[in-house]
Amino acid sequence: MSRRERERKRRRQAMLDAARAVFAEKGYADATLDEIAERAEFGKGTLYNYFEGGKEELFLAVFDEATRELEALIRTVFYESAADRPLRETVHAFVVRYFETIRDQQDLFLVLVKEIHAIAFSDEAERAQFFERQQERVLGTLVPVLREAIGRGEIRGLSPPLIANILFTSLRSMGTHHILERQQGSPDASAGPTRPLENPERAADFLTALLFDGLSPTPSGAPLSDSDSDE
Repeated sequence: MSRRERERKRRRQAMLDAARAVFAEKGYADATLDEIAERAEFGKGTLYNYFEGGKEELFLAVFDEATRELEALIRTVFYESAADRPLRETVHAFVVRYFETIRDQQDLFLVLVKEIHAIAFSDEAERAQFFERQQERVLGTLVPVLREAIGRGEIRGLSPPLIANILFTSLRSMGTHHILERQQGSPDASAGPTRPLENPERAADFLTALLFDGLSPTPSGAPLSDSDSDE
């Protein structure tokens, strides 16, 4: 890149970092462009030069950045670090890393989760489609790994996109529940799987057992038909 392009990229990232911090502190609704501009040390007009859609475009850019970070974590754990490790162990390692990451930025995580629901159920088709694309990117990063595991006979021939969706929905729900419980000052001092940010390893044990062993006390189960394996 030219010097000018590098400078523009640096400025844009500074604005995103500032927006990320303000959204985490204030939430989307209460955050203002003035605060973001002040945090980034740029004029408000400069922000509009980079993000013409103002606060909403900045938030979507932050959301997109968080999605890319999650994709990168998936690639690191499932593609670069997995080696010949069984899928169960890799999923366990990923769950631990996921909750460790959320623990370090839980305020932003809550804001993103809240807006996920607002976007997903928005009457504006473009906003809803944005959410769907973000979801598809994350799930699509994991689906090939699941298909390979099915091909090796390591897991049952269930729908890879559905398995990935269940995993990420569970992670998001467990993280959200714990943060809200902590904010409400719950007297339960347990550090078990319901408090994954305090004990990611135990939460990973729980979620991995649930995914790979199910709720049945025995490993037997009715086999699925071939038609169910690639939905």
